[in-house]
Amino acid sequence: MADEQPASPVRVAVVQFGPQVGLANRERNAEHALRLAGAAVADGATLVVLPELATTGFAFTDRAEAYAHAEPVPDGPTVTAWADFARRHGVHLAGGLVERDGVRLYNTAVLVGPDGYVGRYRKAHLWDREKLWFTPGDVGFPVFDTTIGRIGMLICWDIWFPEVPRLLAAQGADIICAPSNWTWTPPPLFDQSGLCMAAYLTMGAAHVNNVFIAAANRTGAERDTRYLGCSLITGTNGWPLGRVAGPDEETVLTADIDLAAARSAPIWSRHNDLVRDRRTDLYDSMLGYRLGQAYPR
Repeated sequence: MADEQPASPVRVAVVQFGPQVGLANRERNAEHALRLAGAAVADGATLVVLPELATTGFAFTDRAEAYAHAEPVPDGPTVTAWADFARRHGVHLAGGLVERDGVRLYNTAVLVGPDGYVGRYRKAHLWDREKLWFTPGDVGFPVFDTTIGRIGMLICWDIWFPEVPRLLAAQGADIICAPSNWTWTPPPLFDQSGLCMAAYLTMGAAHVNNVFIAAANRTGAERDTRYLGCSLITGTNGWPLGRVAGPDEETVLTADIDLAAARSAPIWSRHNDLVRDRRTDLYDSMLGYRLGQAYPR
């Protein structure tokens, strides 16, 4: 029997590079990010994921510097440039930036597509000194319907909290885009296979939720902060689709997937299905989940 044709064939690309903080570097970061995204598109990518804070870098010294790098969403220069890129190439792109909303700053991931701006997600779990200048996200965990499938987003430290991919998957996400800046933490940083804990957490989240995850981390060093690399794309079974990026390389990883396959993936056997087996009657009310809630874009 011939293999079934994919219902929603997508080539996903994650871009790993090392943007640098500082206003003098901002234009260079933005141009380099889109240059690498363009290389991914030239290789057939239809969904491209950039790292967290891809145009600004991460290691701000204070709130004033973070504020100087901020811009409104969706009308700021970064989203405008990304939306123009997505329209010209007929693709979807997700990536991170510093969002300014009044006097508040957010670590935000934005999704754009062939028709322009799609939506945003504001990072819920802030890492270390981020808490001194960013406001925790207040838009919940939205999932966006697109022409290629249902797309959710999380950012970096969010992957340590199993509720985040759980809520995105429960709302029907076919793929989770994860712009990240995974930093060095107390050792050991890598196991004998060269993988970091963040890569395993991404694989585990994909496995237990039967969802594709495209995690684009950054690399290199910035002021006193170093980064882990380890960008990867997982299948719905949790295993990487292709290789996991090394810690120090600038690279673009791609994988060909059928996004709609995530919708039937939870059925593992005649008697086991992750959706049906979950005892939501016991724990969802305890955790305060409100599935199906509409979130603002």
